[in-house]
Amino acid sequence: MNVDQAHYRRKTKLLWALILIAAVYSLWFDQRHRLTGNHTIDGALSVLLGLYICSRPAGNAIDLLFFERTASHRILSEWSSIKWLALNILTLLMGWTVIYIGTTHLTGRGD
Repeated sequence: MNVDQAHYRRKTKLLWALILIAAVYSLWFDQRHRLTGNHTIDGALSVLLGLYICSRPAGNAIDLLFFERTASHRILSEWSSIKWLALNILTLLMGWTVIYIGTTHLTGRGD
């Protein structure tokens, strides 16, 4: 394992934390329908939060392409890799949900 690979770690706790933040935020926003009272600011903050949440699985995909490219066949064969991939997809979907909430407020449809 070289220095670059030692730096790359699968951070499952971070992904679970982001999923929890997105879920709590989505449920809270569904109940309250606003954060600051201004649709533009609420939408912008939601989109930024969603983009941050989506950035982690996107970064993991790039790391996978560069650091684990020689073991790409292993991704679909090892159970731990399949769980890691599923966790990244779930995090990405939760981030997209938060982005959707933000865009509906930016376009004025979030009542």
